[in-house]
Amino acid sequence: MKLGFVRHGQTQWNLEGRLQGSSDIPLNDTGREQARQAVQVLGAGDWDVIVSSPLSRARETAQIIAEGLGLELGPAYDLLIERDYGQGEGVEETVAAERWPGKIGGGIEPLDSVVDRGLRAIERIAADYPDKNVAVVCHGTIIRYTLSHFAGHTLDTIRNGSVALLERESTGWVLRMVNDEVLSQS
Repeated sequence: MKLGFVRHGQTQWNLEGRLQGSSDIPLNDTGREQARQAVQVLGAGDWDVIVSSPLSRARETAQIIAEGLGLELGPAYDLLIERDYGQGEGVEETVAAERWPGKIGGGIEPLDSVVDRGLRAIERIAADYPDKNVAVVCHGTIIRYTLSHFAGHTLDTIRNGSVALLERESTGWVLRMVNDEVLSQS
């Protein structure tokens, strides 16, 4: 089984450097193009189903990818919603960094909560689609920190429209790709 995590395409708030978290901000035209490009990275024929976060930017990205791969759009999972930035929602990143250093306080969801949701989402998707290859469209922070759990170190920022690949082996989940880059095997 493999999970192909795709960060949704760009939104206007991404372009402006604003925290959008659980705010439901739509894709812009660049984001739609990034979704079409993700189809090429994922590769046709390798995927059984595509699921996503319920936020519109993730659902639209997933729909574009589903069409590109010739798949029906699968369900949305609330566990995949992006980190809740509380009072930081809509605030420019630089301003948020001054107000809430380390993105702590201001009602911002703690990272351990985000990772816990991400891990539960993986378990749920694996239970819903055993031995299937599932493309999962969601958000940068939940992808970055959940997959960091498997990498054993904090990953770089996840780019809009990029693909990360997690594969289940007999010993557990193994991270194979991040930001469209295949990881070297050690």
